[in-house]
Amino acid sequence: MQKMKLILLSFAGFLFFINSGFNQILEPVKWEFAKERSAPRELHLIINATIDEDWYLYGQEIPDGGPIPTFFHIDETEHFELIGSMEDLKSPEIKFDPFFNMDLPLFSNEAGFRQKVKVLTDEEFIITGFVEYMSCDDERCLPPQEKEFKYLINAGAVASVDIEQTEEAGPVEVVPEDKPAEEESVVFTDENGPSATERSLWIFFFIAFAGGLAGMLTPCVFPMIPMTVSYFMQKQAGRLNSVINAVIFGLSIIAVYTSLGLLVSLTSVGAGFANLLTSHWLPNLIFFLLFVAFAASFFGLFEIVLPGNLATKADRKVEGGGYIGSFFMALTLVIVSLSCVGPIIGALLVEAASGGGSQPVVGMFGFSLAFAIPFTLLAIFPSWIGKLPKSGGWMNSVKIVLGFIVLAFSLRFLLTIDQVYQIGVLSRDIYLSIWIVIFSLLGLYLLGKIKFSNDSDVTHIGVPRLFLAIAVFSFVLYLIPGMFGAPLKSLSSMLPARNTHSFDIISIIRDAELSGTDHGELCEEPKYADFLNLPHGLQGYFDLEQALHCAREQNKPLFIDFVGHGCANCRVMEARVWSDPRVLQRLREEYIIVALYVDDRTSLPEDEWITSEFDGRMKKTIGSKNLDYQITNFNTNTQPYYVLMDADGNLLNQPRGYNLDIEAFIEFLDLGIENFRRN
Repeated sequence: MQKMKLILLSFAGFLFFINSGFNQILEPVKWEFAKERSAPRELHLIINATIDEDWYLYGQEIPDGGPIPTFFHIDETEHFELIGSMEDLKSPEIKFDPFFNMDLPLFSNEAGFRQKVKVLTDEEFIITGFVEYMSCDDERCLPPQEKEFKYLINAGAVASVDIEQTEEAGPVEVVPEDKPAEEESVVFTDENGPSATERSLWIFFFIAFAGGLAGMLTPCVFPMIPMTVSYFMQKQAGRLNSVINAVIFGLSIIAVYTSLGLLVSLTSVGAGFANLLTSHWLPNLIFFLLFVAFAASFFGLFEIVLPGNLATKADRKVEGGGYIGSFFMALTLVIVSLSCVGPIIGALLVEAASGGGSQPVVGMFGFSLAFAIPFTLLAIFPSWIGKLPKSGGWMNSVKIVLGFIVLAFSLRFLLTIDQVYQIGVLSRDIYLSIWIVIFSLLGLYLLGKIKFSNDSDVTHIGVPRLFLAIAVFSFVLYLIPGMFGAPLKSLSSMLPARNTHSFDIISIIRDAELSGTDHGELCEEPKYADFLNLPHGLQGYFDLEQALHCAREQNKPLFIDFVGHGCANCRVMEARVWSDPRVLQRLREEYIIVALYVDDRTSLPEDEWITSEFDGRMKKTIGSKNLDYQITNFNTNTQPYYVLMDADGNLLNQPRGYNLDIEAFIEFLDLGIENFRRN
């Protein structure tokens, strides 16, 4: 039966593909259910997921305000009891999602889960349940889906079958209690290839490398260059020996810093640690206070001094010379430099820990490589040192600039606390106002209008300093429109959400410009408008029947938006495409809009339940009913998905999905209007 369904579904999909060339029913996650005996009368229910390339599955623990987590429900009976909760067999990757503005656990390629069960009877019985999950790729998210499962149990033996296979599968093999159940291993492979994850690692590597170069210019590090070079010139006998020791010195710097990254990587591989680090109020408050303290130190309020015995003990080992001396010379450099480069390393490690996996190692390797290369080259070619700029007041200026940047970055930790715990204090306009003040002061400092205690007198502004001041003030000018509602799309992942803005003058002006025009008045009060909404002040419906009725009454075409609460790309389309004034004008004046949420769990009245023509199941919620309508009529389950049709259900244009081409979207709307009027 299952194979026949798949064949028919595949054939139907093939015919539709030939007809449309675009749409398909996507099923990027395939589930398998297995068995494993763990002890007499104890079983492991094994649930494995195979995930298509470039797709990912959300983990079980998602912070409030995030997407739908992977959730397992098991119908409990008196025949068994669950021991503990469903466990991850493979820890998910923790990655920052700019659309939800939080770190989320993700599985790619494969995922595995295990539930321990204690059998309480010798009778044969069945364990039933389902897994609810949500999957996405870089361009779209599928609505939450369910997969049912069934396990046949007999005195501690278990056989697993898919729920739909049970009807036609015939007898299921049951392992007798006195026969050990055959263990089924769970194997995970890594077949990512050159994926977006690897590309992001390269980006993070280069950011870390740039941080290392910036750290080289600080007062704790730059003055050590002549001392280091002189060590290799005085202590080593022979050119070859000097080169070998210089290389060992550079490799030792890399080894020390990378070991720190490895330590963070090993402790952050689990979702719990990364979630704690990036979402709990205590570590975020600690990081905020530390970064503010570093900024104050950079400004000259006090000096951060590490315990002197650390550097002293390492420095004593240097006197011995040789390879060991080169290593301890590198260790001394690392210890001394921490008081200046600590914020850079801290920022990199916090970002890396949230990414999990190898990202901390990659970050520290990139940072240390930028550190090691100049020292190593200068140790090998000491004559180059004469070409370096002399130490002086400019190094303190570098420190002050880093202080402003560290202070601005520290707000991110407060923002995390404010958003995760829904405090609502750090709104978008307050956040932007603090940034504007910080970077304006930085620009004035670069122009010599502000002076700190350790600064030298600025008699004139050099060209590099002038260019940097221009860049800073340009950034400030970019931020200012955000105070009045500008989206600042390039910084969306670093700022509070736009709905936290207390005064959005952009929306007020837009509404004023549209006053007196056809707003597309509604025929009746929309159902579900108390908890569902449309962006940009648009008016519309959230129930298809209401929208169809109004389309007939006003003789207008229908704009159907298949959308989801957890659809990140829907938000991107609304922010980048719908926000265009030409798009808004057409939607307001020419169409009846209906947003059909496919993942809303609000229960429908019993008289509105439907039996699906697609899978034969009863649809009892708003989301399941809307999703069934999308799949049945358009043979796709992806969002966002836009359909133009008349009140009789006739398509006015080829439906389209996620595409940020504004001109193409306008042409899509205009063709729909043209075909509607023609008919």
